[in-house]
Amino acid sequence: MLVNGIHHVCIKCRKDQVEKVKEFYTEVLGLPVVRSWGEPELAGFVFDSGAGLIEVFTNAQEDLPQGSIRHFAFATSDVDQCVRAVREAGYAIIVEPKDVTLATTPPSPIRVAFCIGPVGEEIEFYQEK
Repeated sequence: MLVNGIHHVCIKCRKDQVEKVKEFYTEVLGLPVVRSWGEPELAGFVFDSGAGLIEVFTNAQEDLPQGSIRHFAFATSDVDQCVRAVREAGYAIIVEPKDVTLATTPPSPIRVAFCIGPVGEEIEFYQEK
């Protein structure tokens, strides 16, 4: 199996929405913040839902055409194999596989790639290292 489950859902919000978003996920739903970045002005954070993460970027300039959901990410142990399968099926790869160390607290080394799914959805393949 190429995919091990949903790794995260990415939400983008404007800076003026940050406190409302953070309050909803921490105080209303009780989800802990497990990563953050962008000090001193908060640029993003990740909540743990227990069965996947919710990643929030606070750099949206305006409301997004696809709504606040930016993309969803599949957890995988082999990003490159996922990309091969998607490419062979004729779908577009919009970000080729690459290694990144996220400048979060704590730092997070990952391998990622992005594609466009059958109805225009943006999908990330996400491999923790």
